[in-house]
This record gives sequence, C-alpha cells and structure tokens, in this order.
Amino acid sequence: MTRSSDRVDVYLELGQKRAFAGALDWPGWCRSGRDESAALQALFEYGPRYAQAVWTARLGFQSPADLSAFRVVERLEGGATTDFGAPEAAPARDSKPVKESDLRRFQTLLRACWRAFDAATRKARGKTLQKGPRGGGRDLDRIIEHVMGSDAGYLSSLGWKLDVPATKDSREALKHTQQIILKALVAAANNEIPRRGPRGGVRWTPRYYVRRVAWHTLDHAWEIEDRLQNKPG
Repeated sequence: MTRSSDRVDVYLELGQKRAFAGALDWPGWCRSGRDESAALQALFEYGPRYAQAVWTARLGFQSPADLSAFRVVERLEGGATTDFGAPEAAPARDSKPVKESDLRRFQTLLRACWRAFDAATRKARGKTLQKGPRGGGRDLDRIIEHVMGSDAGYLSSLGWKLDVPATKDSREALKHTQQIILKALVAAANNEIPRRGPRGGVRWTPRYYVRRVAWHTLDHAWEIEDRLQNKPG
C-alpha cells in the first residue's frame, strides 16, 4: 500500500459533466472538477486540508509537493450521481478482502474524519453560514441531519440497519450513528454480512463503504469551514 508523498495511486470517475479523483489508499481524500484534469488539480489543492483533517490518526499522511506525485491507475465510468456531485463507482481495489490491520486503519481514519466534522460544527455553532449565490444552502442543523440521513443510507447499502434512539440532541444522535457504523464495518470485514441482499442486489464492500463515509463526512466538514469563512465552495 503506497502511503508516501512520492507516489499517490489515484482513480478517476468520469461522468458526462463532472469527474472525481480519489486517492486509493486514503479514504476521504476525493475531490471533483469539470473534467479529470480539474479533478486532479482539486485533489492536489485539498492535500493540505486532508492532512489537517487526519493528522490525529497519525498514519503518516503527507501532502504531495506537486501533481506529478499522482499516478492514475484506474478510470471508471460515472453516471447521473457523478454529474450530480457525488461519487458512485467503486474502484477494483475496493473488492479486496479486509485484513485486521486494514480494519484498524479504516477505523482510525473514520474517527479522524468524524473529529474533523465535529470540530467544524463546534466552530460554526451559533454563527451564520454564508448562503450560495442564489441564497441556497443548508443551515448547520440541516447539514448534520443530512449527514446522518446519508449515513443511514450508506449502512443500508452495506446491509445494516440503523436504529437511532429518540433524542433532540443531534450531536448525541450522530455519535450513536458513528458507533453503529464501526460495528457494521467490523461485521462486513469479517464476512458476517451477505454480499447480496434478499432481492439479489450487490451490497457495498467494506472498503468502498469506508471510502464513501469518509468522503461525505469531510466534504461537509469542509463545506461548513468554507461557508463560515465566506470562501467559495
């Protein structure tokens, strides 16, 4: 597994209107652009922000010095979800079995991403997030609700059900959801969840599941930071 700043294995997901570039060994480090060049540029520019987000994981991530560090090893065909603004295609490497060392690393990375999201929400609490050019954009509570709703959908794609206790505390509910995510990940990594659902649908692999959860968590952590600082998204 390549984790050095000298070379970063990257996959590209190419839609008709949008492209995503993702670092294969670093779930959550995934950005988009209008085409593959723009997506790779965005991935590079977000290297320092990803480093800051996962520094508590202490896994040795180093932001690359230039674009030449990226090695595109796979190109995937995107679809409507890609063009809408979310990755949807799983790289081939995500079908590999998950060893115990992989599982521990994934758990560590997810916790780091959650800490980054929590830090962003704490800074934004009680403050106004800048609206978009047309006055759109969720407020902070809506963003948290959206993240929890997506987490529930991701759990379903893995083959797990989310039961959230009745509470008006969104942070408490989010922490409960995160514990369920870790529990489901262990079960999936240990092959305790059938690869196909009762209707024959193929479920997400543990590796792809981590990739999507980490991407979505950081995507909204960075959205909160940018809108709080009046930066363009």
